[in-house]
Amino acid sequence: MIDIKIERTTAPKVKPDPDKLGFGNYFTDHMFLMNYTEGQGWHDARIVPYQNFSLDPASMVFHYAQEIFEGLKAYRTPDGHVQLFRPQKNIQRMNRTNDRMCIPRVDEEDVLTALKTLVEVDKDWVPSKEGTSLYIRPFIFATDAHLGVHVAKTYIFCIILSPVGSYYAAGINPVKIFVETEYVRAVKGGTGFTKCGGNYAASLIGQKKAEELGYAQVLWLDGIEHKYIDEVGAMNVFFVIDGEVITPTLEAGSILPGVTRMSCIELLQSWGYKVTERRLAIAEVIEAAKSGRLNEAFGTGTAAVISPIGELNDNGDKMIVNNGEIGPISQKLYDNLTGIQWGRIPDDKGWTVRVD
Repeated sequence: MIDIKIERTTAPKVKPDPDKLGFGNYFTDHMFLMNYTEGQGWHDARIVPYQNFSLDPASMVFHYAQEIFEGLKAYRTPDGHVQLFRPQKNIQRMNRTNDRMCIPRVDEEDVLTALKTLVEVDKDWVPSKEGTSLYIRPFIFATDAHLGVHVAKTYIFCIILSPVGSYYAAGINPVKIFVETEYVRAVKGGTGFTKCGGNYAASLIGQKKAEELGYAQVLWLDGIEHKYIDEVGAMNVFFVIDGEVITPTLEAGSILPGVTRMSCIELLQSWGYKVTERRLAIAEVIEAAKSGRLNEAFGTGTAAVISPIGELNDNGDKMIVNNGEIGPISQKLYDNLTGIQWGRIPDDKGWTVRVD
């Protein structure tokens, strides 16, 4: 059992206006830290006041990007309690990412205890306004002060918390997506299935290009043929064609196995929908859109939960999806997922974990 020492702040911050949270703008009073040293393992678990790191300029994370991160949320229920949504799945995925990035695994029960303890310490930061939550960001990075390409021997594991509103300023309103055909995000055998900063750094140029054209996100295609759909920016993606819900398969290893994606598939199957995971060519989606068989499309992720897609732009060929409106499947998923997360509807799947 992990032993977490707690040092509480003597200078608590002023909490932000819950109507003006945005996403990732504010951070709570405390953070969790734990160190790794080769030969000793993970040690010195502690919660301390939120503060800056002091790192050597030669720290390997700056030069060789050996780091990983995760993202999940804590929610305030109507009765005032705080709960997490499927945190074990995030922790399991974190260890799969650790394996790929040659970072030592963390004990999953210890991490869950650390998450719950930190959220409990800062539970007054969990907002209660409709649509708000407390975003949780665990991350690990290499700290060896050495210029040489090899696996590090020392690491820091940190968890920080941020009260957030909607990921998109427009909320659940459909977003416009730009199909990227010039750049690629990931390839088979690479790190596409992990949550590491390099994946997101590689995607920035596509995101920048999309935003300059007035689009909210990029639809990434496979890195070999530029033919098959991978994912949307920071989200997994689903298309409803002739009533069948289709999402790209994870088999290629270039797509992040999202916890929200997994939850959507499980909910849809429990409701009787036909859900298919397979390689999906962009040409098939375009043909379906032009023939009127593309019923709706949406992205899924922890930050936005469900993000309906109202327009696709493929090299200037613009296709409006479902008249630019949220579809019934997207709406039902959003209502049920957020209902479970915020405790407004019963959790009959055992997905939530109570903090207090």
